[in-house]
Amino acid sequence: MGFLKKLFGGTSAKSDQRYYTFSVKCKRCGEVITGRVDLNNDLSAEYEEGGDIFYARKVLMGENKCFQRVEVELKFNSARQLLEQHATGGELVG
Repeated sequence: MGFLKKLFGGTSAKSDQRYYTFSVKCKRCGEVITGRVDLNNDLSAEYEEGGDIFYARKVLMGENKCFQRVEVELKFNSARQLLEQHATGGELVG
Protein backbone atom coordinates (compact mmCIF):
# COMPACT_ATOMS: atom_id res chain seq x y z
CA MET A 1 0.00 0.00 0.00
CA GLY A 2 2.87 2.36 0.79
CA PHE A 3 4.20 1.89 -2.75
CA LEU A 4 0.90 3.04 -4.28
CA LYS A 5 0.76 6.03 -1.97
CA LYS A 6 4.25 7.09 -3.07
CA LEU A 7 3.41 6.49 -6.70
CA PHE A 8 0.06 8.31 -6.90
CA GLY A 9 -0.22 10.52 -3.85
CA GLY A 10 1.65 13.02 -1.78
CA THR A 11 3.10 16.38 -2.59
CA SER A 12 6.38 17.19 -4.17
CA ALA A 13 8.85 19.71 -2.80
CA LYS A 14 9.37 20.90 -6.38
CA SER A 15 5.71 21.82 -6.99
CA ASP A 16 6.44 25.54 -6.57
CA GLN A 17 9.26 25.32 -9.11
CA ARG A 18 7.12 23.53 -11.67
CA TYR A 19 5.32 26.71 -12.78
CA TYR A 20 6.53 30.08 -14.00
CA THR A 21 3.89 32.71 -13.19
CA PHE A 22 3.70 36.10 -14.92
CA SER A 23 1.35 39.07 -15.24
CA VAL A 24 0.57 41.34 -18.17
CA LYS A 25 -1.35 44.59 -18.38
CA CYS A 26 -3.70 44.96 -21.36
CA LYS A 27 -2.85 47.98 -23.53
CA ARG A 28 -6.49 48.59 -24.38
CA CYS A 29 -8.24 48.54 -20.98
CA GLY A 30 -5.45 48.26 -18.39
CA GLU A 31 -6.66 45.00 -16.85
CA VAL A 32 -3.88 42.95 -15.24
CA ILE A 33 -4.04 39.31 -16.34
CA THR A 34 -2.06 36.52 -14.70
CA GLY A 35 -0.78 33.52 -16.62
CA ARG A 36 1.44 30.57 -15.88
CA VAL A 37 3.65 28.15 -17.77
CA ASP A 38 4.07 24.53 -16.71
CA LEU A 39 7.83 24.11 -17.05
CA ASN A 40 7.49 20.33 -17.42
CA ASN A 41 4.76 20.24 -20.09
CA ASP A 42 4.25 23.60 -21.84
CA LEU A 43 7.76 24.14 -23.21
CA SER A 44 8.82 23.35 -26.77
CA ALA A 45 12.45 22.67 -27.68
CA GLU A 46 14.27 25.03 -30.03
CA TYR A 47 17.75 23.77 -30.79
CA GLU A 48 20.14 26.69 -31.27
CA GLU A 49 23.90 26.92 -31.30
CA GLY A 50 25.38 26.74 -27.83
CA GLY A 51 22.70 24.68 -26.11
CA ASP A 52 19.07 23.82 -25.88
CA ILE A 53 16.54 26.62 -25.66
CA PHE A 54 12.92 26.10 -24.69
CA TYR A 55 10.07 28.44 -25.50
CA ALA A 56 6.44 28.88 -24.61
CA ARG A 57 3.74 30.99 -26.19
CA LYS A 58 0.60 31.89 -24.27
CA VAL A 59 -2.41 33.90 -25.42
CA LEU A 60 -4.29 35.47 -22.52
CA MET A 61 -7.62 37.24 -22.47
CA GLY A 62 -9.13 39.24 -19.64
CA GLU A 63 -12.47 38.60 -18.02
CA ASN A 64 -13.89 42.00 -17.22
CA LYS A 65 -13.81 44.75 -19.78
CA CYS A 66 -12.62 44.31 -23.33
CA PHE A 67 -11.63 40.72 -24.19
CA GLN A 68 -8.48 41.91 -25.99
CA ARG A 69 -5.97 39.09 -26.54
CA VAL A 70 -2.44 39.49 -25.16
CA GLU A 71 0.23 37.17 -26.56
CA VAL A 72 3.25 36.37 -24.39
CA GLU A 73 6.40 34.65 -25.67
CA LEU A 74 8.90 33.26 -23.16
CA LYS A 75 12.33 31.66 -23.68
CA PHE A 76 14.04 29.44 -21.12
CA ASN A 77 17.44 27.76 -20.95
CA SER A 78 17.94 24.03 -20.37
CA ALA A 79 17.74 24.60 -16.58
CA ARG A 80 14.27 26.15 -17.10
CA GLN A 81 15.48 29.65 -16.16
CA LEU A 82 13.90 32.59 -17.96
CA LEU A 83 16.07 34.17 -20.67
CA GLU A 84 13.67 36.43 -22.58
CA GLN A 85 10.06 37.53 -22.45
CA HIS A 86 7.97 39.58 -24.84
CA ALA A 87 4.31 40.63 -24.88
CA THR A 88 2.16 41.76 -27.82
CA GLY A 89 -1.06 43.65 -27.04
CA GLY A 90 0.06 44.36 -23.50
CA GLU A 91 3.05 44.90 -21.28
CA LEU A 92 4.63 42.60 -18.73
CA VAL A 93 4.36 43.79 -15.13
CA GLY A 94 6.28 42.76 -12.04
